[in-house]
Amino acid sequence: MADVPPAPEMNGEPLQSRRGYQLAVLVLIGALLVVALYAQSASERERQLAEADFVAEAEQVVELLRQRLLAYELTAHGGASLFASVDRPSARQWRDYVDGLRLERRSLGLLGLGYAAWLTPQALEALQLEIRASGGGLYRVTPHGARAHYGPVVYLEPETPENLAAIGYDMYTDPARRVAMGASRDRGVARLSAGVRLLQQQHDDPLRPGLLLYMPVYRAGSFPANIPTRRAALQGWVYVPFHVDALVESALAPLRRSLVFRIVDTEDQSVLYADPGYAEVAESRQRLKHGIERELYGRSWRVDFRSAPAAARGLGSPALQATLLAGLLASLMLFAVVWTLARTHSHAQRLAARMSESYRRSESRFRTSMQYSAIGKALLDRHDTVVEANPSLARILGAEPSEIAGTEFGRRLIDPAGAHDEAPDAEGVVRITREVARPDGELRHVQLTYSPVPGDLGSDVVRLVQVEDVTERQRAEAQVHALNRMLELRVAARTRELRQANQELESFAYSISHDLRAPLRTIDGFGRMLAERYRDAIDDAGRDYLARIRAATARMDGLIDALLKMSRLSRGELKRVPLDLSQMAAEIVAELREAEPERKVEVSIAPDLRAHGDAALVRNLLENLVGNAWKFTVGADPARIEIDAERGADGGTVFAVRDNGAGFAQEYAGKLFRPFQRLHSQEEFSGHGIGLASVKRIVDRHGGQVWAEGRPGEGACFRFTLPADAAAE
Repeated sequence: MADVPPAPEMNGEPLQSRRGYQLAVLVLIGALLVVALYAQSASERERQLAEADFVAEAEQVVELLRQRLLAYELTAHGGASLFASVDRPSARQWRDYVDGLRLERRSLGLLGLGYAAWLTPQALEALQLEIRASGGGLYRVTPHGARAHYGPVVYLEPETPENLAAIGYDMYTDPARRVAMGASRDRGVARLSAGVRLLQQQHDDPLRPGLLLYMPVYRAGSFPANIPTRRAALQGWVYVPFHVDALVESALAPLRRSLVFRIVDTEDQSVLYADPGYAEVAESRQRLKHGIERELYGRSWRVDFRSAPAAARGLGSPALQATLLAGLLASLMLFAVVWTLARTHSHAQRLAARMSESYRRSESRFRTSMQYSAIGKALLDRHDTVVEANPSLARILGAEPSEIAGTEFGRRLIDPAGAHDEAPDAEGVVRITREVARPDGELRHVQLTYSPVPGDLGSDVVRLVQVEDVTERQRAEAQVHALNRMLELRVAARTRELRQANQELESFAYSISHDLRAPLRTIDGFGRMLAERYRDAIDDAGRDYLARIRAATARMDGLIDALLKMSRLSRGELKRVPLDLSQMAAEIVAELREAEPERKVEVSIAPDLRAHGDAALVRNLLENLVGNAWKFTVGADPARIEIDAERGADGGTVFAVRDNGAGFAQEYAGKLFRPFQRLHSQEEFSGHGIGLASVKRIVDRHGGQVWAEGRPGEGACFRFTLPADAAAE
């Protein structure tokens, strides 16, 4: 097959792959440009809509303020109407009228409803006399001084301490109030004052701009036609005082605002009101701005609006922001798709190149393994004809590789028909052993392995056969079998000898138990007779010697019993059953307490100590360990024995028997489990030195381990294991 020229590369990447990445970047840039254009146009539309909403809301705010001032005008006009029915109402009548208005419940933001009289000095003196005569007390006008006309406050309800303090104040002396009062008098309509400090506000409080709305009252409820007659017929003014912030708060209470504003009196450029956040956003370019001028009751107001801080963060609506985010995500997803396709294409190209190179190297490795393999190999077609053979196969068959190619492989086998009798395994591999005849007449045993060879459709190679010469191996195996048979015969002979030796040992043990005990009984019997019959003829030294003879005889008899018991531990069948070591230890301790009731020993036995083993042997083991602890704690006060279990390093259970008795030096721990090895004298602690050796033999039979730890005078601890699956018995 002709080689395909590789694609041109640039910086290690094929040129086609780089074009794919470039296309992905161009797609991303184009998509982002489309999103940016849409965002710009949508933002402009959103800005226009936001500005329209902003202007509409501003108009609504101004309208609500105007309506609230209209409510103030109607309130003042109602008070003026009272003078049409009464020449001048009394203080009680004025109070009843104002109470009927319920100003506090209506939340209009008014401080009260008052009446200021228009008086000459003579009229003022008459008013003072009238008030004093009616029991109202002394009526004083402030500020003091003689003037051509006075405008003092006569009534001001509701009757609060602040309003009472304003009674008698001549408002006509204040320039701002005098302008509004004169304009109202001459025009015959309500007029607003400029911003002033109201009398209800304490002087030490921060300034709160206040306004007063004056409504003229003419005598007999008339309305003169011209200014001179109006001035002559003027009786006084009904007025309403209020703070501007109270006006704004009460007027805009039902409105949820998204803007901030301030109110400027354009005649004197004074700021009557400003929202708390107005100064922060007043000069910002990112805020919407709008101004509305209105002529309100003789004053010219300009209301400057700015978008509120919350709305100034951006003009985009949530829907627009969501749309832009979706467009951005779509652009990124489109870029990711194109980038992934380009990367996949690049990966496919690299993979194809690697596969071509891998195929070439694999072919080279296969040829090398065929050529230099020590095992004979041959490629076969579907007719079992050799297509190619390696030198090792030629050496096994005793021919040249060229002589093998083109011949039927099965003809070289002694039993060619059997080559296909074996069933293939799951991978289609067949393994058989056959003989081949070399041209020199020598027969060789070979191991044949047939395996299918995957290849292209129409290929002439379908199987690979591997031929391994196993002649020498079979000869060696035959020799090994012969040696094994010899070894088995020797083992059987040694087993018979061992069985015979065990029988002789049992006979010897029987002889010991009978033949050695007879002379011991004789010695003990004659010693007892001497002690009983000739007690008076023997002095104290003789009686002591007889006692020693009898004690040595008894000790010898005990040693013989201990040896017999230890010899029996190695014989007999081991019967494993579940064991309750806690109950077994409790029974042993009860027997020890019964034997020595005078001993006071604290014994702690952990509950539910479970094991598997031979019941008789394990009881013997516990009797020796607990008996040793009982014996060696005779000098301890208090004596204490603990029987419990702990988790071993391998996860198994380790049983332990501890005491606080005499203990032993750790360097002599290895001697404890040997027969007749004692670390204490017979006079200190009695015994034969067989108990711990029996413990070791019992644990060994169960396949476990036993070890000891101790310190002189501090007690000892014996630990052992009883594995349930021990094989050694």
